Amino acid sequence: MGSCFSRDNESTAKQRPSKRVAAAGGSVGVVGSNRWTRIRSSKRDENRIHEQALAAAILFQQQTHNGGVATFDRSTSLRYQSGNSKRNQAFPRSSSSRARSLTDPLLQPHQLIKQDIKLECLETNHFVLVHVGGFGAWCWYKSIALLEEGGYKVTAIDLTGSGIHSFDTNSITSLHQYVKPLIEFFEKLADGEKVILVGHDFGGACISYAMELFPSKVSKAVFTAAAMLISGQSTLDMFSEKVDSNDLMRQAQVFIYANGNNQLPTAIDFDRDLLRELLFNQSPTKDVALASVSMRSIPFSPVLEKLSLSDTKYGSVRRFYIETLEDNAIPIALQESMINKNPPERVFFLKGADHSPFFSKPQALHKLFVEISKIP
Repeated sequence: MGSCFSRDNESTAKQRPSKRVAAAGGSVGVVGSNRWTRIRSSKRDENRIHEQALAAAILFQQQTHNGGVATFDRSTSLRYQSGNSKRNQAFPRSSSSRARSLTDPLLQPHQLIKQDIKLECLETNHFVLVHVGGFGAWCWYKSIALLEEGGYKVTAIDLTGSGIHSFDTNSITSLHQYVKPLIEFFEKLADGEKVILVGHDFGGACISYAMELFPSKVSKAVFTAAAMLISGQSTLDMFSEKVDSNDLMRQAQVFIYANGNNQLPTAIDFDRDLLRELLFNQSPTKDVALASVSMRSIPFSPVLEKLSLSDTKYGSVRRFYIETLEDNAIPIALQESMINKNPPERVFFLKGADHSPFFSKPQALHKLFVEISKIP
């Protein structure tokens, strides 16, 4: 996002070694079915999961046409009623219609959880998911389904002007204003309760801001192909570092000047013709379609804002990073640069994942979420 602007002097940070772990999808294998049965099952289940997403979209449209947006549980789009039907017994699969790679195998929730550790024995089993700029809580629908089926509690946040949050992104003037829904969540969280905070892309800067404000309420922070900044750095600074190696990002950006062309941009949008190549180069077509009709512009002022992070607050929270190896938006070189400057406790990576691993590798991503939740 920073190709048109110069970056400030880079801040330095103490480096410490990080452990690197690959997603173990390839070694897990596929359980209890031959290849063709898996493909047919995947197609049946993909229809169901997309019916849920479409139903949520239709519901949202109906609510907005009726004069407002109703409040609902953001951690889910649509649930089938409890009962003994076969539909309830089926587990939502990835929406891909292709034969599944062994790096993202079809697994039941109980197979993704180490049975020697019970969820109630964890420090927390509550995940809070924070989306990339321009997206919304809707982008996590696969992760939400997998985590909830596995017994976890999930809250997916719509930041200001994102998802179903009805606010003009051109009017957002600060990172605090943009992150306000996340701040309100933490303010309502009971004393003594903790969550695992997950941020994607610009969501990494957002969760860093929250970690500085509420360090005692964050058990672990998971940066998923995310902006993991150091104090004094902005998201724009981070993107500017590798601008020469990311010409696609520069081509895809469309700046919006709601206050006039002689003023700074108020928001950033993307050329829809380049969306797939930039953000979804490994993702299923149906998820790309969902994103293309659901994305909104990204407020520009929060991207410019430099973070103020302290060792005693932000630095006290355990951090983990998940690299996406086929990422065209935040290339692996840029991810590595952030990791080297601000080393987390451990680094994981997802083979075959584009910038949207919740679409391209949902099962493998889920497996890493579960693994991180169980790290003592």
